[in-house]
Amino acid sequence: MQRKAGLRTLLLGLRMRFWLRNDEMALEEMVQRLNAVSKRTDEIMHHDISPLCAADIQDQLQKRFAYLSGGRGQDGSPVITFPDYPAFGDVPDKEFQNVMTYLTSIPSLQDAGIGFILVIDRRQDKWTSVKASILRIAASFPANLQLVLVLRPTGFFQRTLSDLAFRFNRDDFKMKVPVIMLSSVPELHSYIDKSQLTEDLGGTLDYCHSRWLCHRTAIESFALLVKQTAQMLQAFGTELAETELPNDVQSTSSVLRAHTEKKDRAKEDMRLALDEGRSVLESIREPLARGPEQSPNQDQLDSQSTVQRLLAQLSETEAAFDEFWAKHQRKLEQCLQLRHFEQDFREVKAALDVLAQKITTFTDVGNSLAHVQHLLKDLASFEEKSSAVTQRARTLALEGERLIELKHYAVDSIRPKCHELRQLCDQFAADVGRRRGLLGRALDLHGLLEASMKWCDEGIYLLASQPVDKCQAQDGAEAALQEVEKFLEMRAENKIQELSKIYQDYEPILTRDLLEHVQKVFRKQESVEEMFHRRQASLKKLAAKQTRPVQPVAPRPEAPAKSPCPSPGIRRGSEIHSSEGSVLRRGPYRRARSEVSEGRQGRGRSTGDEESLAVLRRHVMNELLDTERVYVEELLCILEGYAAEMDNPLMTHLISTGLQNKKDVLFGNMEEIYHFHNRIFLRELENYIDCPELVGRCFLERMEQFQVYEKYCQNKPRSESLWRQCSDCPFFQECQKKLDHKLSLDSYLLKPVQRITKYQLLLKEMLKYSKSCEGAEDLQEALSSILGILKAVNDSMHLIAITGYEGNLSDLGKLLMQGSFSVWTDHKKGHTKVKDLARFKPMQRHLFLHEKAVLFCKKREENGEGYEKAPSYSFKQSLNMTAVGITENVKGDAKKFEIWYNAREEVYIVQAPTPEIKAAWVSEIRKVLTSQLQACREASQHRALEQSHSLPLPAPTGTSPSKGNTKDVRKLEERKTDPLTLEGYVGPAPLPRPPEKGRGWSKTSNPPEAPEDNDGWSSAEEPVNSSDAEEEGRAGLRKLVPGKYTVTGLDEKGGPDALVLRSGDEVELVQEGDEGLWFVRNVSSGGEGWLPARNLSALLGQRGAPGCLSSPESSAGSALLSASSSCSESCAAALADLQG
Repeated sequence: MQRKAGLRTLLLGLRMRFWLRNDEMALEEMVQRLNAVSKRTDEIMHHDISPLCAADIQDQLQKRFAYLSGGRGQDGSPVITFPDYPAFGDVPDKEFQNVMTYLTSIPSLQDAGIGFILVIDRRQDKWTSVKASILRIAASFPANLQLVLVLRPTGFFQRTLSDLAFRFNRDDFKMKVPVIMLSSVPELHSYIDKSQLTEDLGGTLDYCHSRWLCHRTAIESFALLVKQTAQMLQAFGTELAETELPNDVQSTSSVLRAHTEKKDRAKEDMRLALDEGRSVLESIREPLARGPEQSPNQDQLDSQSTVQRLLAQLSETEAAFDEFWAKHQRKLEQCLQLRHFEQDFREVKAALDVLAQKITTFTDVGNSLAHVQHLLKDLASFEEKSSAVTQRARTLALEGERLIELKHYAVDSIRPKCHELRQLCDQFAADVGRRRGLLGRALDLHGLLEASMKWCDEGIYLLASQPVDKCQAQDGAEAALQEVEKFLEMRAENKIQELSKIYQDYEPILTRDLLEHVQKVFRKQESVEEMFHRRQASLKKLAAKQTRPVQPVAPRPEAPAKSPCPSPGIRRGSEIHSSEGSVLRRGPYRRARSEVSEGRQGRGRSTGDEESLAVLRRHVMNELLDTERVYVEELLCILEGYAAEMDNPLMTHLISTGLQNKKDVLFGNMEEIYHFHNRIFLRELENYIDCPELVGRCFLERMEQFQVYEKYCQNKPRSESLWRQCSDCPFFQECQKKLDHKLSLDSYLLKPVQRITKYQLLLKEMLKYSKSCEGAEDLQEALSSILGILKAVNDSMHLIAITGYEGNLSDLGKLLMQGSFSVWTDHKKGHTKVKDLARFKPMQRHLFLHEKAVLFCKKREENGEGYEKAPSYSFKQSLNMTAVGITENVKGDAKKFEIWYNAREEVYIVQAPTPEIKAAWVSEIRKVLTSQLQACREASQHRALEQSHSLPLPAPTGTSPSKGNTKDVRKLEERKTDPLTLEGYVGPAPLPRPPEKGRGWSKTSNPPEAPEDNDGWSSAEEPVNSSDAEEEGRAGLRKLVPGKYTVTGLDEKGGPDALVLRSGDEVELVQEGDEGLWFVRNVSSGGEGWLPARNLSALLGQRGAPGCLSSPESSAGSALLSASSSCSESCAAALADLQG
């Protein structure tokens, strides 16, 4: 492979070098052509002979001491005229030489080769200047001369002088050509035609020196422009040819774009040059256009020819460059095509490699028929999504073949890539087909297994539904036998016939797990078949006619010989003995047969019921798995079809402004939910398919992960609000169209909410059919946990709607309950009128019970639809649970209870919608207060233990009932280990240890305004259980309220250490003990000890009778339960005495 790739690279390099060599040849050809243009331009302008330009000596030419009028002699010799110029002698030699050189370079080489005719006009001059002019011209004229014609001075003296002087000085004027002195203009006309002479020499030639100078300047400027254009294009072509071709698309595109821009600028320069040349040509032709009778002179014709030749050179320059540019552009375009092809090839190949890698991961053959169908659907979806990649690959291969047909220079590089793309596409299609074939085989196998399982379930159900008692009769047995035989005959095709044939036919897909599943199904089938055979055999026996067999009877013996008559008593006893023996012999047999028959019927009935329940459990499990797979698939569809598309650059233009960067708001943590179900929960559920009654364990093990639904539901109002704002966005419509969904996105966003509520229904069904199974407790616990999550989700939805609370709600602990109530307030510190008003006008409040506080909020309905119509709650009041107490029953209404705060400084009478809601709230509040009390008690126990180890216990004034009693000490230690016991000891036990002096109930614990008969406990009092049901359930135990009591009917059996009191003595309660015993203090003597509650009676005039807390004489109807986590000194002392 490496050698092949190296050879391919070598061939590509050779082709590239060949292509570059061709490009170099194109450049050389263009350079040669442009050099020829430059050379021909110089030749046209005679710059190769004389580099002078009119612009260089414009000032010297404007003096007009010599000019080229364009006239010609009879043989075509150019005529240079030296007009009458008085300052001719003052013209510097350099200027004279420049003008002569320039004028002689203008005519064509052919005309200049004939020789020039000089016309020297000195009619107004002197002989001395004539002589000087002739001598100067003869000495410095740069070209060939044919004839020199001199118009001598017209004055008599000067003319005579010139004649004489010319004769005597002829030798001084020795020149290569003859010099002819002319006396008049007519004589000049005999040498040169009038049409070739200007008007000042008596001719008709139209000549304007300034116009001639302007034309010469323009022609030479245009010639220079043509030459510069050729040189510029030559340099530009060299630059283009030497540019190194990039290796990526972007750089190649940039080079092509830059070169095209430069080419356009060069073309624009050439266009301007052509316009200028045409303009010069028009300016030369303009005088001729004015007068058609005037024919152009030879110089004008030469100028036109010069401009036309220059225009031709410019056109040649443009043609050479265009030809080169076409080749260069093709080179760049082919390079760009190659770079695009290579880039697309890399992308497509990478995508095909990913597809090939993904198809290798499709190794699962499914564990059920529904699973295989799901896998086939996934494969079809995968193939559909992959079709875009394969189609792109095949299109790219066709594009490569098109480039090859167009004779691209990189054919050796393109052809192998096209072949590789087709090979990868074919390989992928083969892999998908092979995978589909395996799944098809798996579908057949699982269909066979499902049919076998269904046959087993239906068979079990049939056997279980046959009443055993009716089968005991012959008719019933025959009917049951017909049912069995009909079932075996009609459903035989649904069974697995040969296990070895299954191994042989489905060997490619038989994984270890699937093989075990096949064996398990086959064993179950054999077991069911065995059950049918046994039932069939039994029914055949029962259906057979039971004909009574003929038994031979022995002849009756004759009467024996008479013997002495035995005693009647003896004979009767013998008969009785014989009869009893017969009964004894038959009795056990009949009883055993009856027991066996009943046992068989019982086992048959219980077995049939259990099998029926197993079938129902299996149905529930299948529904759970099927719906779970559908749920996971729907989540994936939403995440890929909507959420992922929001990050697709091709879909960005469809997303509205309000929806941008809002994916987390719209979808919440749906991706987290999907990963939990797809990677964990669904796979673990599939492990319980054979033991559905144990599926509760799966829920319990993953109960913490189900908390993700709380986060999703909390975000749902925001998601719903965003959806309502952007539901008409084209993005959603396009995604829905691609997914072919009939429902819009909001319906699918409700799926997680619907799924979490579906679990409790399925668990209830499973529990209904699994009450006698091993996993019933786990199912019950899982159901309770799921319901708890639903409650937590519902509570959290209300919790996030609280407004106006300045603190952090998480600091209040877990939210336990929430609900709406009618509330009356009764604050002792409030104004009297406000108190009276509050008693009659309730407030509607929504209460939130947390572990550390209870919040009072006002419910406010919001306008809108859906989640936008959800209520909000304005925070009004917060009560710390460490200072809260409750009164469970309020006289006159079974739905009311009291929540009071800071020793009844603030009292809230709360009315629940129903008595059941009230009972639930009271129970939950009691649990919170009890847990706080427990924490306080444990702290007091810890301090009491430290004191018992460090200091001796103070001896009471009276006789201690528990002194020296080690058994009581052990009992107290056991009690310390059970902090939830609030009622003391139950059952006979030694008297508890009395509390220390100074401890017990303190009168200062009650509020100053509270009456003595207050029916609640303050935070410093010993708490009692406030449940009326518990009090009524404990018959014989009598609860007392703190206060003073009278001793009545003193019982001496109170204990060996009981006080010796007389009836009528006044005592004060200190602490409650076990079995109705109270530790009391004698008011008169100060002695302390234990006394039964039945010997205590309330003082006359005391309004609170010492009875049960649920007694109608109590104003509240029950005791008040309160706890204070602050643990004041009196509370700590009382709890220490209780535990000590």
